[in-house]
Amino acid sequence: MRRSMFAVLVLLAAGAGAASAQETGTPVFKAPYRAFQSHEFGANLSFPEGAADFGLEGFYTYGYNRFDIGLRGGIVSYDLPVGDDDTKIALGASFRARVLDASQSFPLDGALTLGLGTQFGEGTDFVLIPVGISLGRRLQLEGSRVSFVPYVHPVIVPTLGGGDSEVNFALGLGADIRFSDTIDLRVSAGLGDIEGIALGLAFVR
Repeated sequence: MRRSMFAVLVLLAAGAGAASAQETGTPVFKAPYRAFQSHEFGANLSFPEGAADFGLEGFYTYGYNRFDIGLRGGIVSYDLPVGDDDTKIALGASFRARVLDASQSFPLDGALTLGLGTQFGEGTDFVLIPVGISLGRRLQLEGSRVSFVPYVHPVIVPTLGGGDSEVNFALGLGADIRFSDTIDLRVSAGLGDIEGIALGLAFVR
C-alpha cells in the first residue's frame, strides 16, 4: 500500500506544470486529515494569479470515521481585458479519506481527496473534478497548544467547459495552524496555470 501511494504521488507531482486548483478553481488545498472531531465551518480568501482577481468562499465540512465531506460556495471575481469586472458563482463538494498512517518506514500521513465543482456566470462555465493525495504530518509546538500541519497536495484535475475537455494538474503546498480547540488558520499556495495563495479561517468542533 505504501509503495503504491508513493508511486501515485510521484506521478502527480511530475505533472504539476499546468494546473487548475481544486474543486472550485481556487488555490485552496487540503491537509491529510481534519482538524475537527464532528464538523467545521469557515471562509477562504484567495488571490489566484492570471485572469481571476480574488475569490471569497464559505465552507462547511462534516466528518465520519476516517473520511469527511465538505461543501463550498462563494464568488470569484475576474478582471476582464476591457476593464470591466466579471463575477462568477463558485460551488463545489469534496471528499477526503485517510489511506495512509505515518510509520518508521514512511514518516507522513496521507489522504485521498476527490472533488466536484463549478464556476458559472458571464462567459464560459466550467466543471472541475480534482483527484489527488495529500501528504503531511501534524507537529506540536513543545509547551504550547499550537500545532501545525505542513503538507503537499498534488491533484489531477479533469476540466470541462465551453464544449472542450482537458486534464490539468496542480501542486498544492500548505499549512494548517491550530491555535486552540476551536480555531484553525489555513494557508495554501497553488503552482501551475492558476498560481496563487489562499488564506482560510475555520471554527472547529
